[in-house]
Amino acid sequence: MAIDFDAIRKKLNQLSGNNSRRNMMWRPEEGETASVRLISFPDNDGQPFKERWFYYNIGNNPGLLSPHQFGDADPVQELINKLRSDSAKESYELAKKLYPKMRSYAAVIVRGEEDKGVRLWSFGKMVYQDLLNIMLDEDYGDISDPLEGRDIKVECVKQPGRKWAMTSVRPRPKSTLLCEDPKQAKEWIDNIPELDDMYSCKSYDELEKIINDWLNDGAPDEQPFGESKSNSTNTSAKSSGDNGAPTSTKYKDLDAAFEDLKHF
Repeated sequence: MAIDFDAIRKKLNQLSGNNSRRNMMWRPEEGETASVRLISFPDNDGQPFKERWFYYNIGNNPGLLSPHQFGDADPVQELINKLRSDSAKESYELAKKLYPKMRSYAAVIVRGEEDKGVRLWSFGKMVYQDLLNIMLDEDYGDISDPLEGRDIKVECVKQPGRKWAMTSVRPRPKSTLLCEDPKQAKEWIDNIPELDDMYSCKSYDELEKIINDWLNDGAPDEQPFGESKSNSTNTSAKSSGDNGAPTSTKYKDLDAAFEDLKHF
């Protein structure tokens, strides 16, 4: 059997810590402007970016990858469906808070930091739409093309009076090579980090336990991966006694938890 040198490099990076999530992710710094070059994901149905859906409002978790998006059994989605089928306003409001939120990902080379290799940039809906609109503009086209693409100017600015910084993107006016060295460009293209190596789904039983713990005792903490903590509302559903104090009742399954939710 021939030696797979790419596999050896990947294993070496894992052992040295070079493939840690922190090293593989990039985000624009507030108040600064960066230039990045997008590299399309291979074998992605012709889409340059990847999408992932996360639950952010369940316990003290930074984000839970939704199994439902992959066609797998998902206890959180089951709870959402039960809540939506109930006529109570409280059930509907809780269901909305549990809806998964999309994060989009692009593989990028950050200009001035080429020595760090290809990294992943996670962004929200507005930046995602802006990038897609740029690519649909006939004046720009496929900005990720390694030969005729364009760098993207990424600016993260916090406007006066706003609590959170806003990220804007716009293409550079001239097309450029991904890299002057064709071998280096190929190495980057062949070594895009695997998104699935960074985020994996918990098992059904693990998710079910997290939900039950949250329903009994937890408080939501909405904080996307690698981003600043955003506003969150305490929407924990706790069973309570006659005096309104939380009790330690444990639910044996989602159906039991759902029945108790109807009383709030």
